[in-house]
Amino acid sequence: MIKINEVISFLDSIAPQNWQEGYDNAGLITGNPDWPVQGILVCLDSTENIIDEAIHSGCNLIIAHHPIIFSGLKKITGAHYVEKVIIKAIKNDIAIFAIHTNLDNAFFYGVNTKFCEQIGLQEINILAPKKNETGNNLEAIGAGMYGWLPEPMPIKDFFNHLKSKMELQWIKHTEIIKPTVSKIALCGGSGSFLTKAAISVQADVFISSDFKYHEFFEANNQIIIVDIGHFESEKYTIDLLFGLLQNKFSTFAVRFTKHITNPVHYL
Repeated sequence: MIKINEVISFLDSIAPQNWQEGYDNAGLITGNPDWPVQGILVCLDSTENIIDEAIHSGCNLIIAHHPIIFSGLKKITGAHYVEKVIIKAIKNDIAIFAIHTNLDNAFFYGVNTKFCEQIGLQEINILAPKKNETGNNLEAIGAGMYGWLPEPMPIKDFFNHLKSKMELQWIKHTEIIKPTVSKIALCGGSGSFLTKAAISVQADVFISSDFKYHEFFEANNQIIIVDIGHFESEKYTIDLLFGLLQNKFSTFAVRFTKHITNPVHYL
């Protein structure tokens, strides 16, 4: 029978945990790596509903993109949603494994590769490659990506294309300074820190999420910033992980969560 540590080893072969950012908490958060795997539930966020879903579907391993714990907990009383999740997971022998910024930073089978694929970008490259101690770029590791549309598109057609391919209710954007776009930069999740990098590669559009009001000014009449929402920019990561795990492991069920864990709602 396959154990949890074998699943972890497979995921580490795609996005090693040492690729994560210093602030992150990717890895096994609850559970024992020696437990046999009964089933896997793939999700973006380990909410209490996800734990319930795992219990009811017979899955004892949750593979989540976002870690449920980012910093140390000083108490676990159930007063906060994170505490409730941890208590319920431990009481029901549910292991939670997070694969977060290490998967963001992966070129092959990474979050942003899936994002590029979803909107049909070609000739993709890492937007902000990681560097080694000598200042040289590390191969296939880094934040964000950029690439080209198959053909230049009028900006409003591109907006409609983006909304269709990413199944969006809305987008927020800066002033339309280019009537036609071709080169697109993007970053799943919170990517405002990459605006200057997107400008430096002369992208026409930079797509990400969680831009603060003043950060939209950083477009500086050089690029069109598009904010599509955090969950919306990463939701196809579930498809990515589900496909990888389903193709690798056939001795137990891999399930795609039925719950939308986006905490943001729109009228």
